[in-house]
Amino acid sequence: QVQLVESGGGLVQAGGSLRLSCAASGSIFSTYVMHWYRQAPGKQREWVASIASGGSTNYADSVKGRFTISRDSAKNTVYLQMNSLKPEDTALYKCRATYWTNDYWGQGTQVTVSS
Repeated sequence: QVQLVESGGGLVQAGGSLRLSCAASGSIFSTYVMHWYRQAPGKQREWVASIASGGSTNYADSVKGRFTISRDSAKNTVYLQMNSLKPEDTALYKCRATYWTNDYWGQGTQVTVSS
């Protein structure tokens, strides 16, 4: 089974940047789609971004143009580069890997953006 561990969260001021990492303890096959989600207290979990095996990406409208998802196969790691951060980006960010019935989640890393 694959274990996913997120890191890179922290506290930043509005307009700042962070890069989140999602490292797999085991190999993530190239056929897996990787995703980032976020959830703030009392709010619904929200999909943020995805990257497919071929490298194509998709983003939620709320982060389009500010966030970039990428994959480093050599390090078996997925990243989320977050620029121009806003207070409404504050949430627990979680990584997810999916392939048909295979579905793995990390525990999350906290991002807090102050105004």
